[in-house]
Amino acid sequence: MKKKIIAIIASLMLVMPILAGCTSSTGSSGTGDEKLYPKMKLRMTVNGTDIATDTKTAKKFAELVKEGSGGNIEIVVFPNDQLSGGNMTKSIEMVAQGATEISAYATSALGVLDQKLLVGTIPWIFDNYTQARETIDSTGGAYYAKLLANKGLTYLGSVHNGFRQISNSKREVKTPEDVAGLKIRVPGGEVYLNFWKALGADPVAMSWGEVFTAIQQGTIDGQENGFSVTNSANIYEIQKYMTVWNYTYENYLFVVNSEKFASMTPETQALLKEKALEACEWGRDMVEEGEQVLMEKFRAAGMTVTELSSEELEPFKAKIADLQKYFIQKYGTEAAEAFGLK
Repeated sequence: MKKKIIAIIASLMLVMPILAGCTSSTGSSGTGDEKLYPKMKLRMTVNGTDIATDTKTAKKFAELVKEGSGGNIEIVVFPNDQLSGGNMTKSIEMVAQGATEISAYATSALGVLDQKLLVGTIPWIFDNYTQARETIDSTGGAYYAKLLANKGLTYLGSVHNGFRQISNSKREVKTPEDVAGLKIRVPGGEVYLNFWKALGADPVAMSWGEVFTAIQQGTIDGQENGFSVTNSANIYEIQKYMTVWNYTYENYLFVVNSEKFASMTPETQALLKEKALEACEWGRDMVEEGEQVLMEKFRAAGMTVTELSSEELEPFKAKIADLQKYFIQKYGTEAAEAFGLK
């Protein structure tokens, strides 16, 4: 019996180095090794509601990072700008200053840091989502990264907010004349303000959290956003008309505070970049696949949804042609080349 026990112990001693080797190999493959992925909790702020694209994509990102780090890295997502009392501009300042670690905000909002971030929103520079993806995943994204680096932020990826449409409570919009006189909420930024003025509308810069009530009270006539935002904020329930014209493309940029990012291990940095891109691709697909479904949902709810043809868009484009040239010149050669503009 004693000899059997000794034999078992000897066998275990031989097996233990093999098991140890297996454990080491598993750790180096990216799951649970605290030397590669030190335990940390990161706060990520977004502006959208729980069902908005930015929030859903941020949560997907958090899931992917947690899985890839073996549970060591936890990203806690805060929708509705909870950490700044609903103030989106303050939230952007917080991540730039390091009060929070990660954020995802639309370029229209990030324009408070540098107006050149709005170059991708110049009206009608993209014909479709494929073109937008290809531009941003190459020269456009590199340009964003350069601008953001100057503001203390590291660019991780881009997900569609979507092509922006117009909804309003007064009338169907099919011609430039139909836009004239409408009070339209815009997120701020000179691209949006000047675009609507060029069409004869009255643009009103307003925090998104105030829009639903402002529409109900008649303070504004309408708003301009993509399908996902119009849906997640239930705007389709209080607006009678929507025109699909893809007048400008908007996207959310995933960013991390550069000082915090620099303090992370190279493996953690690589993981965050990889999973941000993966989550953003997931979010893009979700937006593109969901728009037709949402259009039918809006119609079923009683909304008149008008889709403009390329011919019907021409009078609108003619109205803002000079404005488009103005912004291309203003943002400069580098921005223009990054987004394939002339």
